[in-house]
Amino acid sequence: MKTVISIFGAALTAFVATSSQAAKPKEWAEYGVEAKIPFANHGGIRNFEANGDRGIWIEDRQRRWYYARIIGPCHNLSHANGLAFDTRGAASLDKFGGVIAGRDYCQFDSLVTAEKPLPRKERIQIRKEVRAEAKKAVAPDD
Repeated sequence: MKTVISIFGAALTAFVATSSQAAKPKEWAEYGVEAKIPFANHGGIRNFEANGDRGIWIEDRQRRWYYARIIGPCHNLSHANGLAFDTRGAASLDKFGGVIAGRDYCQFDSLVTAEKPLPRKERIQIRKEVRAEAKKAVAPDD
């Protein structure tokens, strides 16, 4: 009886150790490389985050991030609660796909591997700092 309990305890410890390792996001060897998101039409997309109206970060099931640049502005992208991804009939999403946000259809210009995006508040703060420095550079010195 003690051996059965010890074997069960060892198996449970091994399971917990492997499940905690599986939760870590996978990193890319190189960023900015054209990519495909496998099984996008069967739940392969886990999360997304808009980058204004010009792009979108997409997270797959393995917690890897991609960045899709969009051709032209996609006005409903930044405040959409949900999106529909157009894979053009394929199982994977690539640069030939697009996204439907509200009534807008937004075609991808590129889909590349990317790092996890900064939180939205940090991105807004950085954008404000860059704009303030640009105004100082353009303004004449008095």
